[in-house]
Order: sequence, then C-alpha cells, then structure tokens
Amino acid sequence: MGLRVETFESAEAFLASVDRDTTGCVVLDVRMAGMSGVDLLRHLAATGSRIPVIMLTAHGDDETRRRWLEAGATAFLEKPVRTPALLDAVRRALVST
Repeated sequence: MGLRVETFESAEAFLASVDRDTTGCVVLDVRMAGMSGVDLLRHLAATGSRIPVIMLTAHGDDETRRRWLEAGATAFLEKPVRTPALLDAVRRALVST
C-alpha cells in the first residue's frame, strides 16, 4: 500500500521510541498489556501531541465512540476491522497532519 509501518510491543515502547516525533499516525487497540490504548490516547493529548490516533476495539458502543473522539481520536473502528476501512482511516489521518 506504500505505507511505512512500525509495530511496538506496548504503549510504553512507543513512548520510548526515538522516532515518535516523525510518526504519521498511531493505530491503537483499546485493550493492550500495560498502558491501555485509551491511556496512551489521553497521554498524547495531555502532552500536546498532534499525532492522529485511530482507536480499534471489539468492545465499543456509541457512548464509547463519542468519548474517544472527544478525547482526541481521529477515528474509531470496531473489530473485526475491514482492510478498506482501516486504510481509509489511516489515509484521512495522514492528510489531517
């Protein structure tokens, strides 16, 4: 798809990354070991990060979607995520930066 992708074993590993400031967007699962995706989203927002965040979950509803979008997520996708929907969200996130 022409996108450079890097994976991290945890939110903490992402935060320790030296390349964090050049990240185009972040795709987070809500439930992760250690710091949750929601906690990372909040941390990024609290530190003034402008990295677009796409949230993924298998356990969401309209209220959850609203809260995460208000917290700064650029998109909220429910699992199982279809490839075209994820690519569309990533492309929109990259254009927004």
